[in-house]
Amino acid sequence: MAAIGRFNSLQIVKHTGFGLYLDGGADGEILLPKRYIPKDVPTEEGEWLNVFVYLDSEDRLIATTQRPKVQVGEFASLKVVEINRIGLFLDWGLPKDLLLPHSEEKRPLQVGDYCVVHVYLDPRTRRITATARLDRYLDKTPVRYRVGEAVELLIVEQTDLGFKAIINGLHWGLIHKNEVFRFLRPGMRERGYIRELRADGKISLSLQPLGSEAADSLQALILQKLEEQGGVLALSDKSPAEEIARLFGVSKGNFKKAIGGLYKQGRIVIHSDRIERT
Repeated sequence: MAAIGRFNSLQIVKHTGFGLYLDGGADGEILLPKRYIPKDVPTEEGEWLNVFVYLDSEDRLIATTQRPKVQVGEFASLKVVEINRIGLFLDWGLPKDLLLPHSEEKRPLQVGDYCVVHVYLDPRTRRITATARLDRYLDKTPVRYRVGEAVELLIVEQTDLGFKAIINGLHWGLIHKNEVFRFLRPGMRERGYIRELRADGKISLSLQPLGSEAADSLQALILQKLEEQGGVLALSDKSPAEEIARLFGVSKGNFKKAIGGLYKQGRIVIHSDRIERT
């Protein structure tokens, strides 16, 4: 049986004038339309193809070599392209738009809005469906992160405390607003770091490496900027935090520690309005 809403490796069983039929096991033969037949791989009977399987506009299984923006079981930020009495329809990169039923909305949306959703297979209809109600799909597995560990983040929403983000597609985390030193918006994918594993089970995040790794990477970036600017950079330990954040995406405190370290190494001189390479 083919996994609907995901990529499958399926065997070619028949050629026709309008495409290839693939062995879908218990689901029978699945058509790969001619326009999606790859030109750079063998397509004789018996060969295997990696295809995405979904339901067409008549709810028939169909295969494609196109790559959607999200698969069943994953999270993604998608654009609303149509709204009707059935629900909202999202652009996920395939000819048939993805349904977000009205019952699965978390907030009112309009055409043109983006929304972070989870994609699942409706057990009754076998239709690929989106939901903006994410809680039921997160924090279901034990947390095994380490403080300082690098993780992949999907930014979901801004709150009074900061930005909520999905960690590795598995858990909720929060980037506190005093840890945000560059532009963020829902839907962005960012590399992040585990800052704190709290006693209440919540996870605090950072967009910067922690500890010595953070200092080393920031110092390397400062030296790179100095090289680009001819050895002089119009920032110092007395510069406004906003200017430091704009150029380096870090806090003023971390910047001061980094240039202090470079000064002790004898690699820069710190002035009131600039730093210079020695």
